[in-house]
Amino acid sequence: MTLHDGRVTLSVDFSAIPASQQAAEIARLCDAMEAADQAGRYPRLMVERPWSADNPVLEGEFASPGAIRWYLERELSRLADRGARISVSAGREALDLHDPKLGPAVDETRWDLRRKKLFLFAPERMALSIDRLRHYTGTPAELFQRYVLLTNYSWYLEEFRAALPGCIGPADAGRQMPAWHHVLPGRAGLTMVNIGVGPSNAKTITDHLAVLRPDLLLMVGHCAGLRNHQDVGDLVLATAYLRDDRVLDDVLPLSVPVVSNYTLNTLLLGELTARELRSRMGIVFTTANRNWELHLAAVEERLRLSRALAVDMESATVAANGFRYRIPTATLLAVSDKPLHARPKLSADAQNFYVASRRQHVEIAISVAERVRQLYPGGLPTADLRSPDEPLLGITDTGPAQPASP
Repeated sequence: MTLHDGRVTLSVDFSAIPASQQAAEIARLCDAMEAADQAGRYPRLMVERPWSADNPVLEGEFASPGAIRWYLERELSRLADRGARISVSAGREALDLHDPKLGPAVDETRWDLRRKKLFLFAPERMALSIDRLRHYTGTPAELFQRYVLLTNYSWYLEEFRAALPGCIGPADAGRQMPAWHHVLPGRAGLTMVNIGVGPSNAKTITDHLAVLRPDLLLMVGHCAGLRNHQDVGDLVLATAYLRDDRVLDDVLPLSVPVVSNYTLNTLLLGELTARELRSRMGIVFTTANRNWELHLAAVEERLRLSRALAVDMESATVAANGFRYRIPTATLLAVSDKPLHARPKLSADAQNFYVASRRQHVEIAISVAERVRQLYPGGLPTADLRSPDEPLLGITDTGPAQPASP
């Protein structure tokens, strides 16, 4: 590591580094990035790939690299395995979040799609989202784990904390979207966020969570069942979504198909089958209208044509933003009412349902996240999320991990 004009510079040619030393060198690179960050600079990462004819050199700047250190270590390890040369230097002086230049800097529509990026987000966007996460959730970005559960009920957070003692949460009450974290080394634990109700909240939190590059986002909540033979308490896995949330229409046209992550859905279905629980897979209709059944004529033909089997207010938004930001998503909902079949959500019935179902619901989500951690330590397969201008860091095509030798 050398110093030039107060800027940290470190370069490692992994084609000349024994495999046994790779982890230590990657740790040094990440330390250098954090040192540049602490010095008030955006750490600049340069990756030289002699095997690439089209993009042999890629560069990018980061903010708060400590918040995604686990991710950087994993991604740089993949590049090191192929013999890349990786360099870290202190980039531009970090922009104050009150600076008028921040607006243009975080505008995602200004990206140059003709050039391959190293990372999906500009450093200013990262810095803003990391600050917003602390504001909304009451916890720093460094506490967020790789596996993130989203819910809109405080009772689910209570069950999460009971199932995983020792969780860390907000130091003060009253946060809009409180988060609790079961922390494990390498960010391999679980985070649950109570995002509140509605698609606007779902978009807000996933906009900001995306910069942390979680390995999965799983929506855990309730829905209205639409089929005659569904019972209150039955579970629903979304295969795809009918988007009536409207908050992302301008940036992701309705003509773009959005589906749940296949591998994650397969693991969820396996867990439900093992527990002998009633469930159905199919289309989930996400609406911005909490009282949609009071305006049924406006949506009933779309519900019929789509073959939707449930209605909620967040799942499609989470899935659509997951698609935009290349994060595997899925939905695990429990039928809490059937407004089309004379079983509306009434207070006494709802309270009894929540008490009876919530612990099992959370246990299923925790169990499946643990399976993902065991089977896919390198991240869930996400080739279906790749785009023509895909950044270098982040797309995973790895299969399940092989069982450890006895």
